[in-house]
Amino acid sequence: MSGANAESRLYRGDCPVIPYFEALSAIPRSSGHERAASDYVAAFARARGYETIQDASLNLVIRKPASQGYEQAPPVIVQGHLDMVGEKNEGVAHDFLRDSIRLRLDDDFMTAEGTTLGGDNGLGVAFAMALLDARDAEHPALEIVLTTEEETSMKGARKLDPGLLQGRTMINLDSDREGILYVSSAGGARAYHTVPVAWTDAAGAGRPGRLRVFGLVGGHSGDDIVHERANACELLGRVLDGLRKRLPYAIADVGGGLASNAIPREAEASLYVPEARLAEAAEEAREWEAKFRAEYAVSDPGVSVSFEADDAAKIDEDGAARVFSEASKSTLVDSLLLVPNGVLRMDKAIPGLPRTSTNVGIVKLTEEGVRFESLMRSSLRSELEAAMSRMEALARVLGCGFEAGDYYPGWPYRMTSRLREVFVDVYRREYGKPMEVKAVHAGIECGIFADKMPDLDAVSYGPDLYDIHTPDERFRISSVERTWLYLLQVLRALNVSSA
Repeated sequence: MSGANAESRLYRGDCPVIPYFEALSAIPRSSGHERAASDYVAAFARARGYETIQDASLNLVIRKPASQGYEQAPPVIVQGHLDMVGEKNEGVAHDFLRDSIRLRLDDDFMTAEGTTLGGDNGLGVAFAMALLDARDAEHPALEIVLTTEEETSMKGARKLDPGLLQGRTMINLDSDREGILYVSSAGGARAYHTVPVAWTDAAGAGRPGRLRVFGLVGGHSGDDIVHERANACELLGRVLDGLRKRLPYAIADVGGGLASNAIPREAEASLYVPEARLAEAAEEAREWEAKFRAEYAVSDPGVSVSFEADDAAKIDEDGAARVFSEASKSTLVDSLLLVPNGVLRMDKAIPGLPRTSTNVGIVKLTEEGVRFESLMRSSLRSELEAAMSRMEALARVLGCGFEAGDYYPGWPYRMTSRLREVFVDVYRREYGKPMEVKAVHAGIECGIFADKMPDLDAVSYGPDLYDIHTPDERFRISSVERTWLYLLQVLRALNVSSA
């Protein structure tokens, strides 16, 4: 495929970006599994004669020479990430390690069938591919930088050798609102709280049952945490706490959430409940559903809670059913109640912007115990470290394990930015209205690059992309079309601004 003639199964417009996005969507590329996508883009670039570097982390650096008349302009880095978050609706048969994303057009939107779309950041990769194939575009020398594992750890950006890059002007294409230019972002780190589990025989514990919390909206743990949407893992803890005050039960399994940077939409626990108390457990679930629907009437009106008897017992390797000890059950429920979740502090200088938050994104039973994976964010590292210390102290008091993941730096606001001025000026000229310039609570790889290259002038921009990290993710096709034309004008203007 090449240029605007790239084949498209769904899209029939003239913008070259969307056909490349369709092609990329055929390649599984969940975080940590980007080799096929990295190899695909590398082969695409090499087939066009561009110098292409693929490092040990599968990051790509691709160089496209300046167009005629732009040879003296400083090079420009165009940056995005290859990986995506894999979330799907319950009952959807999709293996993110093997299956293509099933795309669907809905008027002016592209979405996926029951899964995340991967517009974050497949669109950024598609923009980069379109730039590589654009024959008539006017631009300085381009350094296309595509990283890996952004969604889980930003490990790709952290491991990329900055010595590979000549540019000190960077356009990050990992934003989600046309007309909003992001110029600062929060730093973050993951935290792991592990509840040790002692097992006991399930004999006499009752009949197996399944407790579910589902129907939540979810969302991005940076962009959407300010909306105070319900976290399914946190709600599951409240229901389990309510149940233990009302009737005896045992826990055989528990889990919720799929990614630390996505607000969990579903969580469940496999329980054993005395046969005579099954109806009571189901009634308790219904009562909690009514409570949650009152509490989250605006943010999560579809929240649901159910308990149903289930004849499928949890069987261990010896063929026997087993459950958590009472002490382990108690520690698990206490942890679900107490591990911090949500906005911890708002930024008083910027209305509506969280300053520090944490999201319990995954709760999963492992060989080591029940492992909680949280993503903590803050624009102040000292505040993030204080929150991390409180979480560690909680684990110590409860007798749980604790581990802090690597910190990734925030992206500080740059007082003077030629690139920001170009974006703002071109936007006003092309759209006839002012551009919004904002900071964001989410993590953006600009922070890692700016930490490595203190003289870096960077911005983050992108087309309209909604409900990322959820199966409702979708992008506005007309916005992608406009953003492509706008990006070409920005690159064209960079020659004038650099003269």
